Amino acid sequence: MSVLTRDEAQTRAQFLDVHRYTIDLDLTGGEETFDSRTVIRFTTATAGDTFVELKPATLRSISLDGQPLDPADLTENRFPLTALTTGAHELRIEAAMRYSRTGEGMHRFTDPTDGETYVYTQLFMEDVQRVFAAFDQPDLKSVFELTVTAPDGWTVLGNGIAEHRADGRWTLAATPPISTYLVAVAAGPWHSVTTEHAGLPFGIHCRRSLAPYLDTDADEILDITRACFDRFHEKFDEPYPFDSYDQAFVPEFNAGAMENPGLVTFRDEFIYRSAVTDTERQTRGMVIAHEMAHMWFGDLVTLAWWDDIWLNESFAEYMGYQTLAEATRFPDTWVDFGVARKGWGYDADQRPSTHPVAPDPAAVPDTASAMLNFDGISYAKGASALRQLVAWLGEKDFLAGINTHFARHKFANATLADFIDNLASATDRDVHAWADAWLRTTGVDTLTPHVEESDGTWSLTVDHDGSRPHRIAVGAYDHDPDTHSGPDRLVLRDRFEIDIPHNGTAKALPGRRPALVVLNDGDLSYAKVRLDPTSWETAVRHLSGIPDALTRAVIWNTARDMVRDGELTPTVYLEAARAHLPHETDLALAQGVLAFAGIHITDHYLTPEHRPAALATLTALCRDVIRRTEDGHNPGLRLIAVRHLIDAATQPDTIHDWLTNGTVPGGPELDPELRWRILTRLAVLGATDETTIAAELEDDPSATGQQGAARCRAALPTPEAKAAAWHALFNDDSLSNYLFTATAQGFWQPEQADLVRDYVPRYYPEATRLAARRGPAIAEAAGRYAFPAHAIDAESLHLGEQALNDKDLIPALRRKLIDQIDDLRRALAVRNAH
Repeated sequence: MSVLTRDEAQTRAQFLDVHRYTIDLDLTGGEETFDSRTVIRFTTATAGDTFVELKPATLRSISLDGQPLDPADLTENRFPLTALTTGAHELRIEAAMRYSRTGEGMHRFTDPTDGETYVYTQLFMEDVQRVFAAFDQPDLKSVFELTVTAPDGWTVLGNGIAEHRADGRWTLAATPPISTYLVAVAAGPWHSVTTEHAGLPFGIHCRRSLAPYLDTDADEILDITRACFDRFHEKFDEPYPFDSYDQAFVPEFNAGAMENPGLVTFRDEFIYRSAVTDTERQTRGMVIAHEMAHMWFGDLVTLAWWDDIWLNESFAEYMGYQTLAEATRFPDTWVDFGVARKGWGYDADQRPSTHPVAPDPAAVPDTASAMLNFDGISYAKGASALRQLVAWLGEKDFLAGINTHFARHKFANATLADFIDNLASATDRDVHAWADAWLRTTGVDTLTPHVEESDGTWSLTVDHDGSRPHRIAVGAYDHDPDTHSGPDRLVLRDRFEIDIPHNGTAKALPGRRPALVVLNDGDLSYAKVRLDPTSWETAVRHLSGIPDALTRAVIWNTARDMVRDGELTPTVYLEAARAHLPHETDLALAQGVLAFAGIHITDHYLTPEHRPAALATLTALCRDVIRRTEDGHNPGLRLIAVRHLIDAATQPDTIHDWLTNGTVPGGPELDPELRWRILTRLAVLGATDETTIAAELEDDPSATGQQGAARCRAALPTPEAKAAAWHALFNDDSLSNYLFTATAQGFWQPEQADLVRDYVPRYYPEATRLAARRGPAIAEAAGRYAFPAHAIDAESLHLGEQALNDKDLIPALRRKLIDQIDDLRRALAVRNAH
């Protein structure tokens, strides 16, 4: 397949304007293909040549201005249009297109629960070509009119209001000018909950088998939707730019969600079949807010080329967290960002694959390279940079600049230069210099305090390892003099802001030195921070006694960074978690710390001989939390502890009893998620078998049940189970994206290193062939989930480094392998440091 280059896109954008697509899709032709008829009306500025993109199963006919062209002229995904004259043209294309099982293009899914079938589009980057012919680049915006023929009993959703005609066809209202990648269709026998807000139709939709779960949460989902919608209208001068707002929760979705105008698609795991914590509900709310922010930043105003993808994602990430905190019952969203999302950014920014938030245009020469930038830098680091910008500019000037940006570029495209110029128009500060320092650089700055005390005063000096200016808060904490509040409690003495120039800063303050000094208190900047020795001792002893969860998040992140950098023994982190998590009240913090302890420390940073003791520590920690929550006062924390106790179990007896009895003593009762989690761990430990897995699947034949069974079967510690799972992963191309991921998650287990040792060298050549055969979505899954991450030794590192020399690696797999191999290198370094 030919990927579109930036130079080609710029040339084509200067050559033609696209005015209208009229698209007719027929979804009634069977399980393999659907019919796609497209009429494109466009004008050319001069005489010349260009091309249109499509990826058909069969190209039946194509004509230009009424003259037939030869379908055989299609080369890969491009059809040449030659000798075009200046002026108006009409291009007609009829083709059969393939349904997808990988979440790309038009994905088709049959629900194993009830046999109902659903299809939906995911057209991001260049997958519109799998559904209809297009001049496929973001700066050739157009009006889209779609008609869809669907089976009886189906409902069709799209970017505009849908009308069901008497002949069984659905007509979608014409869109305003939007980019090709934002066109959306979702069709099937949806269960829908509809309402109206601010004069617009709102709807939420899911497959029928999830109807009871959507109905349970419909009020919460719609309340958040309405609250964010209203809050955005308070922030933005431009009104919501589309005619309706539908949110469809669709199966086997590759991303968290997609910001299609008027029809946001979400992964339907956000329709909860099992118990979840309030933090997970908060995450769903953040994604709702994130995608809604895209309606303005991304859909109304769209990037001109993919080097500015951060403009879409960083803005929506920042606005998602901030607006959810302001407008809903979730005021502490930035704690979750600090402990979960920010670590994603820090990790990505310390790998060989790091890149600036706003990369140089030369670094994104084509669509294949652009796909690699959907990472923790474009999301978490970019959002952190914007949060720092707001702290520096003030929200009033920031929003003034944003509203200027919307007014100048609505229904058009804009670049980074446009964005910075519009921000600069609202302030006297040098936004261009800020952008150079924050958006054009890579890596993480480190801030280290030095605290001294003399003659009734204390002084703070900050060493700054890095180049960016920072505006941060410093928190000074003392031991609580009120002994009734507990011996471990700390109280805030003072919080003050300082600007960190390139060469550090110094500040003298009255009084004795505090027991704890925290840089970046409030987490408003993006930097690794360290503690002075006295503060570190206080934190280790009294972390759970710090009153503010965001401050605790900053300190936990400090400990996390120190472990990753080889400065803190992993077992010290575990001991701190053992001491303080039973007293933690913030669910996001508890989940974040346990996830790092369970995944990174026990599975990667500790050697196999030290792993059992670490799992025992985690088990004891979780048991302590379960005991402390027996009165039912914090069911979310209890659920987190139950999940992690299951994952850390080294003996099957306790969790086997839970599965047999259908409940954890004192609760919760086991729902499908917990049952499959227990069964997976029992499979790893060799304490279950195929008969038990099949019986569980019979009780839960849902899509998630199918995934749970695939995960369990791959986790069984027998040569036959491993061989079958390996064959499914690398030879069964009918495996859907979700079943591929579930199988891969089960295959590699630290307890089974000897059993799967011979598969480690097989991984690289077979993953390379698989990625080339099945494309970027499966390549990404193969690199993320099927990678032998637990084979941490010099030989495995050498194999990985050699594999990167393979010229046949497609970009999506190469990027994942670069990151995974760097994580392997870091794990070895951490082990060697201790």
